[in-house]
Amino acid sequence: MGAMLRPSVFCCVHWFGLRWMVLRVVRLGLIGLGIVYAIGLGVIYAKQRDFVFDRQYSSALNEPGSIAIRGSTRVMIPTSDGEKLAGWYLPPRDKNGIVFLFFHGKGGALERKKWRWKRIIEHGDGVLAFSYRGFPGSTGLPSEPGLYEDARAAYHWLSEKHEPSRIVLHGLSLGTGVAAKLATEVEAKALVLEAPYAALVDVAAERHPYFPVSYLLWDQFRTENFIADIKMPLLIVHGDHDTAIPLDDAKKLFQLAPQPKKLVIMKGSDHNTLVRDGIYPQIWAFLKGVHNLGISTQSAGRT
Repeated sequence: MGAMLRPSVFCCVHWFGLRWMVLRVVRLGLIGLGIVYAIGLGVIYAKQRDFVFDRQYSSALNEPGSIAIRGSTRVMIPTSDGEKLAGWYLPPRDKNGIVFLFFHGKGGALERKKWRWKRIIEHGDGVLAFSYRGFPGSTGLPSEPGLYEDARAAYHWLSEKHEPSRIVLHGLSLGTGVAAKLATEVEAKALVLEAPYAALVDVAAERHPYFPVSYLLWDQFRTENFIADIKMPLLIVHGDHDTAIPLDDAKKLFQLAPQPKKLVIMKGSDHNTLVRDGIYPQIWAFLKGVHNLGISTQSAGRT
């Protein structure tokens, strides 16, 4: 009888041993994954501003005397907290003409926006475009509060040369939150938001669902929280094929914003094709009829 039980006992011992080994491997694997996840989380947390503010593509503007806009003058704009911002100023053809105060996106690259500047120049308008702190040509390191301070400094510099009624605040992508924040504090002819987000933190969270982005991100740029306080007419332009920021963000901001306001949805346009597809004719038509504007939404094809 004892001899007959030995194989069964052996099988049980073997099975339990195998199970223990499998559980140990799984446990070690989970621990390893946890360590990798924690390391990744730490890297993202420490390097997050390198992801939010992509400063590597405009290195040419670090050179003294470099020009981002053909025919412009390079200027240095002081901020209240001691930074110096590199800017490029082009006055309008008519001294009483429109001047755009331009807030760039996460990559800067002002020298690469020649088609944008070409349209402004040909229309006879002026522009002040500047690098945020930490971007090529400017001192300091970027942050959400810092960019808001940069916007105030640039507006102050420009308003010493032009009446607020001639200044148009124009934000692109990341810069839409910066421009909108300034629009709650100052007077200007209008605010133009090109491919805006409602809250940058939500866009980041959607792209990285496996990380607790809302708890990690220092610079959240929640435009939705203050868009209702802007003090000027608003134009929002967004492509219905935007692969970077959902069109729903633009619609949400439009719903929250006060009158007068207009939303233009560019058919077939992606995040970076709005200039090519005709945003500036939309802007000029908006500025021309701004005093007769209430609430308006329209779809527009490429021009």
